[in-house]
Amino acid sequence: MAKFDKLAVMAKIGNTGMVPVFYHKDAEIAKKVIKACYDGGVRAFEFTNRGDFAHEVFAEVVKYAAKECPEMAMGIGSIVDPATAALYIQMGACFVVGPLFNPEVARICNRRLVAYAPGCGSVSEVGIAQEMGCDLCKVFPGDVLGPKFVKGLTAPMPWSKLMVTGGVEPTQENLAAWVKAGVYCVGMGSKLFPKDKIATEDWNFITEKCKEALSYIAEAKAK
Repeated sequence: MAKFDKLAVMAKIGNTGMVPVFYHKDAEIAKKVIKACYDGGVRAFEFTNRGDFAHEVFAEVVKYAAKECPEMAMGIGSIVDPATAALYIQMGACFVVGPLFNPEVARICNRRLVAYAPGCGSVSEVGIAQEMGCDLCKVFPGDVLGPKFVKGLTAPMPWSKLMVTGGVEPTQENLAAWVKAGVYCVGMGSKLFPKDKIATEDWNFITEKCKEALSYIAEAKAK
C-alpha cells in the first residue's frame, strides 16, 4: 500500500519541483543514491522498471526509504501495462510513471488513489490523459519537444500540470527555461547521476547536485 496518497505526492512533487529518475540492479547502491537525494532535499523519487528482477530491488529500497527517508514518496517508472503497475503498487509505489499513456494503467492507479504520470507527446494525448484522471502528465521526450511545447500547451490549457523528462540538466539555464515555460516539475536522470560518481560512490556529489538543482528551480519559480 502506498505510504502517501495522490494529493500528498502531488504536493511533494510540486513543492520541490524535481523528481530524480534512477535504476540500478544493486539494491545497496540504489539505497545510497536515494539517501543522497533525500539529504539533498528531494521528496519524490522515481525508480525505473528497467532491469531483470527490478521489482525485487524496488521492494528492498521501499522498505529502506520508509525507515531512513520517512518523507520520501517512492514511485516507479517505465510502466507500460496495468499488470506491472499493480505489482509495484502492491509493493508500495506511491506514484506510477510511464513513457506512454495507457488508460488501463490509469484505471489501476485511480482505484487505489495512486498518482499516474503518463508520457504524452501531443496536446491531444495530454487532454485524453487528463480525462482519465491523470493530474500530472509527463512531457516525453523533453529534449525532442522542448520548452516551446510546454509553453504552447499551457496557453490554452493553463490548468495542466506537466513533468518534463528527457533533456533536463541540473544547470541554472536549463532548469530556468523549463520553469519559465510552465512545467510543474522536472524529471532528471543521467545528468544527476554521472556513471563515474556512482562507480566511485561519491554520494556527497549527488547530495550537493540535488541541492544545487533545487535551488535553481526555486529561484526560477520565485521570478
